[in-house]
Amino acid sequence: MFADDKSRLEYLHSLVKLLPDLPGVYQYFDEYDVIIYIGKAKSLIKRVSSYFFGSNLSPKTRVLVSKIQNIKHIVVDSESDAFLLENNLIKKYKPRYNILLKDDKSYPWIKIVKEPFPRVVQTRNFVRDGGLYYGPYTSGYQLKTLLDLIHELYPLRTCNLNLEQDKITKSNYKVCLKYHIKNCSGPCIGAVSADTYADYISQIKNLLRGKLSSVISFYTKQMNEYAQQLQFEKANEIKNRLSKLEVYQSRSAVSNSTSINADVMSCFVDEESTIHYFNYMQVVDGLLLHSYSFEVKPVLDETLQELFSHAIFHVREKFHRVSSEFVVPLLPDFPSDDIEFVVPLAGDKKKLLELSEKNARLFRLEQMKQQAARNADSHEEKLLLSIKNIFGLHSLPRHIECFDNSNTQGKNPVAACVVFRDCRPSKKEYRLFNIKTVEGPDDYASMYEVVYRRYSRLSDENKELPNLIVADGGVGQMNVIREAISALGLDIPIVGLAKDNRHSTRDILFGFPPKIVNVGKSDFIFRFFTRLQDEVHRFAITFHKKKRSQSMLDSELNHISGIGPKTIDALLKHFKSVSNIRVATQDELASLIGDAKAKILVKYFSVSENVSRETIE
Repeated sequence: MFADDKSRLEYLHSLVKLLPDLPGVYQYFDEYDVIIYIGKAKSLIKRVSSYFFGSNLSPKTRVLVSKIQNIKHIVVDSESDAFLLENNLIKKYKPRYNILLKDDKSYPWIKIVKEPFPRVVQTRNFVRDGGLYYGPYTSGYQLKTLLDLIHELYPLRTCNLNLEQDKITKSNYKVCLKYHIKNCSGPCIGAVSADTYADYISQIKNLLRGKLSSVISFYTKQMNEYAQQLQFEKANEIKNRLSKLEVYQSRSAVSNSTSINADVMSCFVDEESTIHYFNYMQVVDGLLLHSYSFEVKPVLDETLQELFSHAIFHVREKFHRVSSEFVVPLLPDFPSDDIEFVVPLAGDKKKLLELSEKNARLFRLEQMKQQAARNADSHEEKLLLSIKNIFGLHSLPRHIECFDNSNTQGKNPVAACVVFRDCRPSKKEYRLFNIKTVEGPDDYASMYEVVYRRYSRLSDENKELPNLIVADGGVGQMNVIREAISALGLDIPIVGLAKDNRHSTRDILFGFPPKIVNVGKSDFIFRFFTRLQDEVHRFAITFHKKKRSQSMLDSELNHISGIGPKTIDALLKHFKSVSNIRVATQDELASLIGDAKAKILVKYFSVSENVSRETIE
């Protein structure tokens, strides 16, 4: 647009000089005629001049000024109007250099539908259709609790029938099950008058506004009237309703004083990220109706007072609030004559402010945890991409399986398979194998058997096959796995993990014939495969130890004639080990399993002890 920066600034200075000394909103445009900043001003010429003729501009502001190609403005009647217009335009255009008010969630409302015999329902769509909306509720649990309370206290209809009076008079409808179980007052058949139903709705409105005292007073008066009329069953029903209301009130109360009716807002600043975490609370008669947290990220070194102003405007617009009192930690730059800002130094309002700040801090902690989870996901995506690239795979190895064998000189041979999905262990998919066809210590034959069994079953059941197979061993194990999957007509990439004399990963092998992949031991790919190897070895050796232990118990106890499984379980639970059973006296054994079985055990262990002595001699 301009030949050089000098001509650009000359043009902008000429526009600034033409600005009026009136309140309004100014807009900065970039070279593509896109709005990059929107601001408000009590005096347009003074505020905009500070960007171009000021001497103490921050680095961020200087960057903004360097990108401005054009200036436009809108004059309004007052600073308040300028503030409202600025916020509306920011919301509409989302300029790059304005503060980032991060809140894209859709929160639920409680709606009283505009219709004969109104329903009270939950909705996420705020539509100006004549219905009454209360909320939004940032806690789904709080909303459900409140709706449950309303339907317990009042027999409202939940159907969507058209209950015009002429249709009720013509008896067009029949009652449903809810009427018979007394959860609905039956307006569809005229069982409840419009006035009585309107009283229900009036009390519900007070309840949703937080005015529990008026609802409690109404029920207390009604209960006393029923008691005086000796209608004790109805009086007891009202008493139960009062109890539910008192429980709800005790859960919601945040202040000892029930006279507090105010909005509360606090802010916690993360010094590292400069993000400001705000919390807003709506308090009515000392009851906390809503708590809402959100984050604001400054862009151009806005003051805390300015950020508070934007945050207050945001919650007033979102919650449709017009409360006259706002409890805050500082006086914001908010042009409004209908709000009294209170900065408490002590008392209940100070406690409310501290509670709000606690919620802001907890919200920040929650956001940090979510960010950490997102970062972990990002790290795993990078790892998958790196593995894909280094091995030249056709797709990301989201499903990886690793195998290992374990035995003691050929005895109790077992194998294990661990499954990783998106670089994370999927323990519910881990599998253990007893070796069935191999005699003696033959790791290669055992590996062939297990791999063949594993993938023949997955193929038969049409289940997902892995993108990558990892052998806890070198060239020999890789060749055996390749033979097994080839016999099944499968072609799955295989990685081998060659070990050193300490059983630690020395090299990563890939391809046929297998070659060493040039990955340093400090590389995150090498660390991932080391973790995979450690996990499959742990899983296999744990299973092997368990089987070996069971085998030892089997040789000692399971073949003693006259001693059954239940007796063995009772002995092991009591004595903990075979060695303790061996040295136990006949009386100790008899007290647990009876004289006959005790004699069998004592005889068996005495004979086996004599045999051992003769062998030693």
